[in-house]
Amino acid sequence: MSPQREIYLDHAASTPTDPQVVEVMLPYFSQIYGNASGLHKQARASARAIDDARHTVADILGCSPKEIVFTACGSESDNIAIRGVAWAQRQAGKGNHLITTPIEHHAVDHTFNQLCDKFDFEQTVVPVDRYGVVNPTDIAAAIRPETVLISVMYANNEVGSLQPVAEIGALARERGIAFHTDAVQAAAYEPLNVDSLNVDLLAISGHKIYAPKGIGILYVRKNTLLLSPFTGGSHENNRRPGTENVPYIVGIAKALELVQAQRPVENTRQEALRDRLIAGVLGTISGSHLTGHPTRRLANHASFVFEGCEADAMLMHLDMAGIEAASGSACTTGMPEPSHVLTAMGLPHDLALGALRLTVGRQTTEADIDTTLEILPGIIEKVRQLDPAYA
Repeated sequence: MSPQREIYLDHAASTPTDPQVVEVMLPYFSQIYGNASGLHKQARASARAIDDARHTVADILGCSPKEIVFTACGSESDNIAIRGVAWAQRQAGKGNHLITTPIEHHAVDHTFNQLCDKFDFEQTVVPVDRYGVVNPTDIAAAIRPETVLISVMYANNEVGSLQPVAEIGALARERGIAFHTDAVQAAAYEPLNVDSLNVDLLAISGHKIYAPKGIGILYVRKNTLLLSPFTGGSHENNRRPGTENVPYIVGIAKALELVQAQRPVENTRQEALRDRLIAGVLGTISGSHLTGHPTRRLANHASFVFEGCEADAMLMHLDMAGIEAASGSACTTGMPEPSHVLTAMGLPHDLALGALRLTVGRQTTEADIDTTLEILPGIIEKVRQLDPAYA
């Protein structure tokens, strides 16, 4: 049976741009198009739009507008934060030791690895438990006198587990260590007050919060040492040079405002859909296992592994049935090896190859979930028949 309409369950990878976001962006493509660095009327109008957007984001994060940097995406925000702080702290003679976890997005862990491989930094990768959650006590034990940066994501993109960010941030603050969090997945579903979270650097991506692709946000706390990896103009307080993308900046500010305002209602609605999905999968498909924390997880996020299944085969059959999903991070789908996240959580290699991530969103309905639960068991059975060992 095929669904009557396309069922999109990959909101962790990307979201549709909200019509209200598109509406506020449109004038800045053809009516207000001046370069914000100029002095004439058109330029001043663009500069005002950026300033208004910066104030909107700052109000939501509970910080100064001067602490907001607009970037091209969440990955760029992570890169600026991690490289910038690591380089600046070492230049100031404070040390060269970094701390992170094994379940970070590649924008974080690949940046850490390059800093160690190419720039002679040292890192400690603190393990996570079977739910993909790091223990703050283990972070504290990894701190050295020369530690200059800790990076722990707010919520995991593959299994949805929430990390104890505020607790880790408090540890870092007590010791005068810069603390960065990748909040890309959490921005639509969790509080973002930077003082409550005890963060010094925080990254957000537009296309995860119903804004367009190609725009991001980086929060940098005042007095945080940061040497920008970019050179050029003095844009974004000398942290991210280049003529500002005015329509997209206006768009991401509106999108963040909308998702945070709608968060209480949408979280309740999407949690119900998520729980219906989880209960249905675990209750009807033998050899299915929930991955990530059973309760401390993103409101929209359901993730599983299936015995005797290969992820790409599941995704292909789901797509043919009109259901769009993912096996984990959109950056790793199609890879022949299990994800680094599931491996870090201790899942066996063969089981980790059968990962499926189903993430709901604003347009997801109960009927979508019911149709998915009707179709998925047959797909799992079909895929399992391709595995002689399982059969």
